[in-house]
Amino acid sequence: MKISVLAILFHILLLSTANGFAEESANTFQWPNGVRAAVNLAYDDALDSQLDNAVPSLDRYGFKGSFYLVMSATAVRQRMEEWRSIAANGHELGNHSLFHPCSGEKPGRDWVEPWQDLDSMSVEEVRQHVVLSNTMLFAIDGKTERTYAATCGDLYASGEPYLKTVEPELVAIKARFDAFGVTPSMEAVDPWSVIVAVPSEISGQELISMVEKAAALGTMVNFTFHGIGGDHLQISTQAHDELLQYLSDNRDIYWVDTFINIMKHVKQQQGVNP
Repeated sequence: MKISVLAILFHILLLSTANGFAEESANTFQWPNGVRAAVNLAYDDALDSQLDNAVPSLDRYGFKGSFYLVMSATAVRQRMEEWRSIAANGHELGNHSLFHPCSGEKPGRDWVEPWQDLDSMSVEEVRQHVVLSNTMLFAIDGKTERTYAATCGDLYASGEPYLKTVEPELVAIKARFDAFGVTPSMEAVDPWSVIVAVPSEISGQELISMVEKAAALGTMVNFTFHGIGGDHLQISTQAHDELLQYLSDNRDIYWVDTFINIMKHVKQQQGVNP
């Protein structure tokens, strides 16, 4: 009987200690102003529907988004002043390389041209494209700090990993595609391989459920949208607005900001020079 009581007491002590460690771990990372999660609204590929539909919605709610420009995109060439204007208004212009290179050998990649095929590009070629894209973005917005979204989520050039070579040019990198896009733990976040969600053809409520999960974990969700009410990999303007309305109604819970601002805070909390 004595052994049983001692065993029970020991088990309670272990649980108490574990809970204390868990609470201490949860408190090591803090979001600004006591919010529970961070949300980045990002848009890839420099699409017309982003300028036409996403930007006006973001501005209406007072949110700042991150726009990852493919420098060769038609909408960059033809609508340069609009990109310059949204950058001046506080939106982030991110690096999405010169020609959107991807691995052509993966399923559904018939659209990848030989000159943009990562399977035949060298690591140095990829690095040079990222560096030149930074220079071109500087010519648009005058900023010297930049984040990068890995094209197609592909991380190898001619079979060799390339992200390490571009890290010195960047503040952080969106690299890991995930169905939910929710970071499981802030303590374990790698600024050079951040999880992102790439939603398309889903409802506003499905988008909202993702940010609710981030709030429950005290972490972040990084959306990478493409078309908004048009173009490819699209979500409807209704779903987009439903998400923004929910975030606006819960500003005490969610910090909505550009990816570069969020990741500077993350790196500061990690004790890393942002």
